[in-house]
Amino acid sequence: MKQTVLIPVVIVGILLAACGGVQTPAPNTAGKIKVIATFSILGDWVKTVGGDKIELVTLVGTDADAHDFEPTPTDSKAIANAKIIFENGLGFEYWLDKLYQSSGSRATRVAATEGIIPLKIELGREAGEVDPHIWQDVKNAIHAVTVIRDALMKADPQNAYVYQTNAEAYLKELESLDQFILDQVKTLPGARRKLVTNHDTFGYFAKRYGFTVIGSALSSISTEAGDPSAADMAKVVAEIKDAKVSVVFAENVKNAKVMEQIAKEANVKMGATLFTDALSKEKEEGGTYLKMMRYNATTIVNALK
Repeated sequence: MKQTVLIPVVIVGILLAACGGVQTPAPNTAGKIKVIATFSILGDWVKTVGGDKIELVTLVGTDADAHDFEPTPTDSKAIANAKIIFENGLGFEYWLDKLYQSSGSRATRVAATEGIIPLKIELGREAGEVDPHIWQDVKNAIHAVTVIRDALMKADPQNAYVYQTNAEAYLKELESLDQFILDQVKTLPGARRKLVTNHDTFGYFAKRYGFTVIGSALSSISTEAGDPSAADMAKVVAEIKDAKVSVVFAENVKNAKVMEQIAKEANVKMGATLFTDALSKEKEEGGTYLKMMRYNATTIVNALK
């Protein structure tokens, strides 16, 4: 009578694999998808949703002005190697079309503002043009995050659950942030809700949270390369005095020198610097979008009380 010899399954697997009969499934070594974000605020949203499943390059970094951005060969290479490029759109990255074409990139371009009805710039020489600063309204940030989530899920379905989960958690934080700002503004009398900054970047903030942006003359001189003339400065000072503004604010992406001069001549206070078109370094007050918006809201409200 023949005896049946039982060989442990593990040993069988090893022997068969050695003979080429059965291949042990190889671990998934596919790399992270390469993703571009055009500027730091957008980069923060993409990083939060993408987490450790993406390799992110942000072109315009912290405390840097996208209006003055000059791409480098390194930026062109990053664009060429990317799978997705997240951009703000609405004319904010005026340099992107040329960079994309010259790089030979085949990356999918995704505008985070897709589906948002934009406002128009109301002050200064750019009055009537589309206002790209949608992130100053947290409700727009919420919309942008859903656009980012959907694009990442489509590009990388294997990790769709991760993107979905990360986005859900972040969207809850953004909803809380929006309510926080609304609650802060309620403590400020309506007559004091007047904003004067370097350029017209707070249109969405003003509409959502109940402010008036002052400074049509200022918006005109802030686009000039040189120092404003005495006549232009006089117009700005007169406008501020007529509006009975008590505080003016500088922005982290602009030179504060002109604002300091205006505050002195108008005899008003110079408020703390606000974060507008870019985040600050990670450990500073504007290191993330959540921190930036909380800081701006509390700084504005406390200064204008």
